[in-house]
This record gives sequence, C-alpha cells and structure tokens, in this order.
Amino acid sequence: MKNLTTRTITLGSRPSKLACCQTEHVLAQLKSAWPGLNCRLVTLVTTGDKIVDRPLPEIGGKGVFTEELETALRSGQIDLAVHSLKDLPVENSKGLSIGAVGLRACAQDVLISAKGETLWELSTGARLGTSSLRREAQVKAARPDLTILPLRGNVDTRLRKVLEGEYDVILLAAAGIERLDLGTYVTEYLPYEVMLPAPGQGALAIQCRSDDAELLQLLQPIHDLPTYRAVTAERAFLAALGGGCSAPVAAYATTDSAQIEMRGLVAGIDGRRVIRVAAIGEDPKKIGELLAQKALNQGAAELLG
Repeated sequence: MKNLTTRTITLGSRPSKLACCQTEHVLAQLKSAWPGLNCRLVTLVTTGDKIVDRPLPEIGGKGVFTEELETALRSGQIDLAVHSLKDLPVENSKGLSIGAVGLRACAQDVLISAKGETLWELSTGARLGTSSLRREAQVKAARPDLTILPLRGNVDTRLRKVLEGEYDVILLAAAGIERLDLGTYVTEYLPYEVMLPAPGQGALAIQCRSDDAELLQLLQPIHDLPTYRAVTAERAFLAALGGGCSAPVAAYATTDSAQIEMRGLVAGIDGRRVIRVAAIGEDPKKIGELLAQKALNQGAAELLG
C-alpha cells in the first residue's frame, strides 16, 4: 500500500447535504483506518438531482442517481463513489464493483407529521407525500383512505414542505434523517410489519473500478460483512424478480454469524394485494432467489407487470 501515501484518493458525491454527509462519513472512516491517507471530495450533479418535479419511474429509475458518478469513476475523475445502496441498480456496471458496504444504519422508514399524528391517527383523506411506489403500496394496504401525493427533492426540501402544511405527513428513510441529525422531527418509526424497507435501505455502498486492486484493499477495513450478507440477500430477491427501483418490492434481512433471516414483499400499487414471503438460510444469494420464487409462485409477476 506504499503508493497510497503519495496518492490522493478522490471521493465523488452527489451535491445534496445528505450525500455529502454520507461521503464525509466514509472519508473519515478511511482516514481512521489509514492514517496519513490523502483524500478529497468532489461533487457531481446527477440527472436525479436536476429533475425533481417528476416521479423516478418517468425519468429512468435508480440509474438517474448513479450514472454521472459511474462515468466519473471509469474516466478516473474520481476513485470512489459513495451511494445509498438502495439507489444502486442490482446489476453491476461494466468495469465497476462495490468495493465495500458499510455498517448498516436503521433500515426503517419514518413518518413525519407537523401535528405529531401517527399513521393510525391521521384523519381520512390526509395528504401523505411520497414518490416511492413501495411506500405508496404499503400505505394503501394499511390506510387506503389516505390521499397519496408525489414528493421529490432533498431531505430539507421535503421536511420544509410538511412543516409548512403542503402535506399532512411524509415518509422518509430513517437512516437519512438520523445521519443529518434531524431525528427530533420524527413522529413515528414504522414497524417492519407495516412498512418493509427497500432492498439495501440504510446501507452505504462504496463503488470503485474493478481492476484497481489497491483501492479494493484500501476499502477492506470499512467493509461490514454481516451488512453485506444481509443486503446481498435483499438485492438477490429484487434481481430474481426482475424488478427495478420503481417496482413495489421490499425486503429486509438480518444475520448472525451463519444464518440469514429474511422477509420479502411484492405489492400491487393500489395496495389491495400484498404478497409476503419469509425464509431462513445461510447463502445470501440462494435465500434471495428462494424468496423471489416463493413470491412468483403466489402471482408476483402479475403485480410487477
């Protein structure tokens, strides 16, 4: 690793406060693991950052948050890209690898209400903001009487919109709220029985060039194996279903030293039909594929279609 003492490692991030916070967190971990390491952070605006007035499925799905960073990786403009794993497509991009997955934060979704109302306390017709089909489907399954309205923008923008009364309540990932120290705004952490998260939610993925052995070695001290095993199972579930980021698919796995316990969900967008599956196993990829087959056997293809 001698070259790393003279080489400056460039980390790429989207420009949002949350993305920069997450990248700085990874940068601090790397400096802690490798004292004397030279690092710098650059921000790159993605398509998903530019277009905030249309739902993700309309503008290209998950890739809209990653394409520019991946192009910068391949060209050598940056060495590492930090992503929220739930935003990263399940197919590895050509020439790139997930070099490390960090220790997972809380994977739950949270509800934020200006009046402090929980999901069950909201009045009939209350305006709930989300542009996630996964969240929309599960909300409709629990509270079909609510009015679902589209919601895009960074965390600060979404928070301002609910606090100013544009929405009665919004749903966000707990991990992002906690990383930005905005936990005081949370009204309710939604239980997994009500709101199963997106595959990989709460975990950070650090992407690099597949042929850069030095960087792959650099990332090993910040790679969390239990998190990696759990999210690999979740993403295998999504991949086996053929679902993209916009599909109403959810999954959550936990693991001890050997076994993985996992729940999966496929729902119709209207929330009227929800397929829930669960399994325990040791091989992450196999358990994800097994759960996907269970869901397909129960008619998941119709819902995804």
